[in-house]
Amino acid sequence: MKRIFRTVAALGCLAVAAAAHAAEPFKIGLILPMSGPFASFGKQIEAGARLYMEQHGDTVAGRKIQIIVKDDGGVQPELTKRLAQELVVKEGVEALAGFGLTPLAFATAPIATQAKVPMVVMSASTSSIVDKSPYIVRTSMTEAQVTAPIADWAAKDPKANIKTVVTLVSDYGPGLDSEKVFVKRYTDAGGKVLDSIRVPLVGPDFSPFMQRVKDLQPDGLFVFLPPGPGVTLMKQFVERGLRDAGIQLMSTGGLLDDYFMPTIGDEALGTVTSGHYSAAHDSPENKAYVEAFRAFVKDSMRPNFMSVGGYDGMHVIYAALQKAGPDATGQQLVEAMKGLEWTSPRGPVSIDPETRDVVQNVYLRRTEKVDGKLYNIEFDKVEKFKDPGV
Repeated sequence: MKRIFRTVAALGCLAVAAAAHAAEPFKIGLILPMSGPFASFGKQIEAGARLYMEQHGDTVAGRKIQIIVKDDGGVQPELTKRLAQELVVKEGVEALAGFGLTPLAFATAPIATQAKVPMVVMSASTSSIVDKSPYIVRTSMTEAQVTAPIADWAAKDPKANIKTVVTLVSDYGPGLDSEKVFVKRYTDAGGKVLDSIRVPLVGPDFSPFMQRVKDLQPDGLFVFLPPGPGVTLMKQFVERGLRDAGIQLMSTGGLLDDYFMPTIGDEALGTVTSGHYSAAHDSPENKAYVEAFRAFVKDSMRPNFMSVGGYDGMHVIYAALQKAGPDATGQQLVEAMKGLEWTSPRGPVSIDPETRDVVQNVYLRRTEKVDGKLYNIEFDKVEKFKDPGV
């Protein structure tokens, strides 16, 4: 009888402990570049994440959701790593999220592994990021994923008639992935790459590079740049006479990021890009998202692909916590994230159960004016496209 009583008492203590844990907030450490050259990344991702919370409530499986935002400036991997350590050890976060650029995600991956907490990558886009930790799940995209469709289009579309290309990319992980994938797929399909140019990540002067491209006289120029510097590149593309020379400007979505579109002039018209999200995406879900986003931020800022990475990243965390339960371990939460499928503002999205990477539509777009404003207007798509790797 005493043994039964002790067993019941022990079970009661466990139940009380579980209830106490469930009553604690579920903390998410959101590490973002809120200052520095990539501050727009942080601004958009945080807005997307907080909008999701506003729409879906701040309680999941009986636990209050709490976001703790840390600014890493976007360019110091060691700072990002230190912030992740502090969030895990001092703040007791049960998920890490954000990560504007690849080096920052690489730096944090060992922390996620050691702490056994999910790490939801909402931006950084080098293909190999998910291989750095079994706790990483990505809701943004990979550069290989959004590059392959435009390489195929350039090589195969008879109307485009692009027989020769020069590539120009930022000299870091995603840029190198983009260059490698574009060159391989384009040349495998019969195209010829005349030159591959790499430029500094921060503050490059594009004038000499534009002159070099013009001298080579390609049919097309393929560009990968993070959001922001593209404004300068497009101005110099026109000023140096590349558009007048009939060179088709092509890029992945960062060149014509929706956040910067209102500041870009008519030099962007006719540019062809590939990407997984445009504020002009024609779906009921996206129209509702754009309207809600603008009301939430209380200004005219357009949501961009970074915001959707944050919005869908929160969806993944919410869905996993609901599925795995309030007392789930980090490993159980990651398992619950694998195979998730939902309809995002960008279209149908899922998490590949094998790779923990995002599967999504990739759209081909042309920059056009709609009601006097520039937008990336979709004209084709590749459905449910996985990262092809590099």
